[in-house]
Amino acid sequence: MRFVSSSLLGSMRAASKANMQGVRTYASQAGNNKGSNKFVLATLAAAGAAGGIYYNQNQASVAPAAPAAPVEPAFDGKQFKAFKLEKVEPINHNTAVYRFSLPSEKQRAELPVASCLITRYPITKKDGSPGFIIRPYTPTSPEEAEGYFDLIVKEYAEGKMSKHIANLKVGDTLEMKGPIPKYNWEENKVENVGMIAGGTGITPMLQIIRKVFDKNSSDKTTKVTLVFANQTEEDILLKEELDTYAKEHPDRFKVVYTLDRPPKDWQGLQGFVTADAIKKYLPSPEDKNAKIFICGPDPMLASISGPKAKDKSQGEVSGILKELGYNEGNVYKF
Repeated sequence: MRFVSSSLLGSMRAASKANMQGVRTYASQAGNNKGSNKFVLATLAAAGAAGGIYYNQNQASVAPAAPAAPVEPAFDGKQFKAFKLEKVEPINHNTAVYRFSLPSEKQRAELPVASCLITRYPITKKDGSPGFIIRPYTPTSPEEAEGYFDLIVKEYAEGKMSKHIANLKVGDTLEMKGPIPKYNWEENKVENVGMIAGGTGITPMLQIIRKVFDKNSSDKTTKVTLVFANQTEEDILLKEELDTYAKEHPDRFKVVYTLDRPPKDWQGLQGFVTADAIKKYLPSPEDKNAKIFICGPDPMLASISGPKAKDKSQGEVSGILKELGYNEGNVYKF
């Protein structure tokens, strides 16, 4: 096809040359040049047609670009995948941040707010058969984090999974699947948020707090109050970050700490979370645009909100919250 185009162009050049010579020969002569002008126009038109043929033929010979290969999600909700431990950052004597690598350095975890991951490791049961220890954990890394995700894990004396994670070395792997959606947080849907957290129960609360106060969030009016219970001041997780939110958003975020064993100069609350503390700091049960979130040890939930149902659904609201007038519509148990 290129040969045909070259031939056409060659003929065009020859015809154009002959025509120009004819024009120069008779340029000094009077007379009608309409015929020669028509010939020039015809020559130019043919040149354009030949150029079009050449361009289209060359364009047709270029193969279309292959579509970009889709990026495989980091997590699978049905199958466990192994993730490598990248580093460990101790927070206190029994709690640390465990950072795990994603398959790609530029990949994001893509974990919705609020959600958790299911972890597992293999064991041999007492009868000799294989089995697994399985526990959920809530990631605490920022949504924009690339190449990694973080888990905050507190080691408990009787916690099989927490002990296993605490014994991992950098380079070891832990199997996980998810994310498992918990509460589907939507911006500008809740005006007043009340939170009751105990210990590592702060992790799902942190997901929501970060989402609400993210600089790119369209949610500019939601107010959040957190009552955070711990045994000692050393046990307060992420205190610096929480205090920063309170300082930067004094009209929208408030955190109240309560300790079982406070130091002598402690200015916060003391002991368990009480009905008086809930009435003083958290949204009223009459507030139709409010939501109470609670997460913490089982005894804490039993006392304040009632436990989840056996099938892990929300179950009925009982305990202190029910006594104060809250119900299943305005309480969520993580």
